[in-house]
This record gives sequence, structure tokens and C-alpha cells, in this order.
Amino acid sequence: MRKNNHLEFSIYRYNQDIHDSPYMESYFFNMEEIRNMMLSDVLFKIKKKDPTFSFRISCRQGVCGSDGMNINGRNGLACITSIKDLLKKCKKVVVKPLTGFTILKDLVVNMSDFFDRYKEIFPYIIENNENGCIKKRNHIQSISQRNKLNGLYGCILCACCSSSCPSVWWNTDKFIGPAGLLTSYRFLSDDRDHGKNFRLNHLQDSFKVFKCHNIMNCISSCPKNLNPNRAIRKIKIMLLKNMLNLT
Repeated sequence: MRKNNHLEFSIYRYNQDIHDSPYMESYFFNMEEIRNMMLSDVLFKIKKKDPTFSFRISCRQGVCGSDGMNINGRNGLACITSIKDLLKKCKKVVVKPLTGFTILKDLVVNMSDFFDRYKEIFPYIIENNENGCIKKRNHIQSISQRNKLNGLYGCILCACCSSSCPSVWWNTDKFIGPAGLLTSYRFLSDDRDHGKNFRLNHLQDSFKVFKCHNIMNCISSCPKNLNPNRAIRKIKIMLLKNMLNLT
């Protein structure tokens, strides 16, 4: 709510050591003072007012992914969410932690499951293993092969997509999730990688990939404008061909 030229920021608060249940706390700031700021700047102002308030943030340039949160019902990064844009759409700003994660304190969530699923896709180039030895070689790649990776390597692991995905909520320990599968397809598409069959065999079950139901929340919530859903569809095709032994 706007009151006396002040904008209300309703912030999710929770500290299990002090309170039995979470609650929303309001902070008011002069609109003229904050109009040209990013949401992250206002969060720092709240932190200055109330040192008990906790949130994650690192570089504040939209490339680290640590400050993913739910802003007025939509997941995004605080460091690239401008107050000016928020003022066009709302009378107050409501900030909550990412949905689907265990809340540690205030806007800080436990992302252990998210990173555990990410590790399952082996996010690195798998070298060719010849006679039990890894052959050292230059990773030379043509321009056309490199172009195949466009739109696949920009993920900053903010978890905005996974937090908006019901399949992740329901199958946290089994479904890889959109962020991990986008990266998985990035390595499946890379001609320098020698682990294609290994990767596909590892993904070959009813949960890791096929629990995606194409709701496509991942696309609208990605702050980097990536398309995990397209990558997941292509992995599904590769898995089906693999099962049928098709090339």
C-alpha cells in the first residue's frame, strides 16, 4: 500500500529459533528515494533497519543467481528487478522465499536437493577413455558445433525455474528439474563430450526426465530468458531413440 508517498514492502520473515510460524512484516520507504533503485538496494536498506533480516546476495549484477526469490508472485532476481518497474504494476511489493524449498531463515532457503540433482547430470566434459587412460587433447570445435550450444550455457543456477515447477515440488529427490536438464542437454549437444551413451543411460528412468509435464513455468520464470522446456523435449526424444536403439 502507498501511504504518504511511501511504498510498502511486505517481507516474509521466519526464524525457527524465535517464532513458531512465519509472518509478513512491512517496511515503508519514500518512493522518490527508492524509485531508481533495484529491489536488492531496498533489501539492504531493510537489513540496515533490521539487522536480524536475512537474504542471499553476491555480485548484484544478475549473473550469480544467489538472490532468487518470489517477487509479487513471480520468481526473479532481486538485483535486476527495478523498483520503477514494480511501481507500474503494484501498490505494494511482496517478497517471499522461493517456493518448494525448505526455509532456513527469512528469504534464505535450503538448496541442497537442487544441487544434488544438478550433480546427477555430470556437468562437465567427459573425456574419451581409451585402454583405461584418458587421452589428453585440445578441445577444438567448429563454429557450427559451437552455435549448437547457444541458449544452453547461460544458466546461473538461481533455481527460479525449479521453484516454479510442480514436478520438482512433488518429486524433489527424483526429478532432475529444468535447470539440471537444460545443462544436461548442453553436454549432450557438445561434440567434444564423449559421454553421450553414459549420460542417456543414467537418465533412463521414469522420474529423472519424464516427470516433466510441459507446464512451461520454467520458461516464464527464467531471468536469463532460457528455454529449459525445449531442452527437456529434445532429451526425451534422445532417450526414446536410445531405448529403441535408433540413431
